[in-house]
Parts: sequence; C-alpha cells; structure tokens
Amino acid sequence: MADMMQFELVSPERMLASLQVIEVEIPGAEGDFTAMADHAALVTTMRPGILKAKSATETTEYVVTGGFVEVSGTTTSVLAENAVPRSEMTRDAANAILAEAEAALAGLTGAGRDAADKRLADTKALVEALGL
Repeated sequence: MADMMQFELVSPERMLASLQVIEVEIPGAEGDFTAMADHAALVTTMRPGILKAKSATETTEYVVTGGFVEVSGTTTSVLAENAVPRSEMTRDAANAILAEAEAALAGLTGAGRDAADKRLADTKALVEALGL
C-alpha cells in the first residue's frame, strides 16, 4: 500500500476535510501539482480550480477559488478563500463565483488588473470544467 499523508482543507466557513490520503492534486497559481507523502516542503498559492484528494478507496473533489497551500513530508494543509465539495456545487453557486471574479475587475489598472484578468480566466475555465 502507498504511503499515506494527512490532508486538511479549511475555508472561512468550515473545515471541509481532515483525512488520510495517498495524494492531493492542487490547482497551484503557477500550475497544477500533486502532493504525496515525503513531498518537499512547500508553501504556495492556489488559483480557482478543482482540488482532488485521493485515498486508497475514493477520490473526493472540492471546488476552490484560491487560497494557500502548505505541504510537508507528512501533511498537506489547504486554507481556501472559498471551498465547497464538488458534489454540493450548483449552477447558482458557480454563477456567483464567476460574478465575483468579474466584479473584481471593476476600476482596476496595471498589475492589479492583470491579476484580476488571470483570476477571471481561471474562474471561467473552472465553471466550464464543472459542466453545470
């Protein structure tokens, strides 16, 4: 059996997960990556996307809109801006996420606008991937 690691996912509203997993697929701000047991220590940010936690028997998916990830050899901790189990995601919730990303562009210029444009593009890709 593969080595296990502790996975914790917390949003401002609640703790969504605290489980033993084999790997966690993370939508990193600089690109997707997979954290597994004995992964090098890492702290990074997330972009909007689908986070997948794989145990020996199942894969659980979560929709995240951003946040921070800390990976160590034994634990992956995610502090999400917003997160919801994919099974609970509705069309209305997806539209609200998209509207929030669109509203963030209002009045921005320069580097702030560039970051908001990227977030909007990532959010549109997320909503499309959800297929709602």
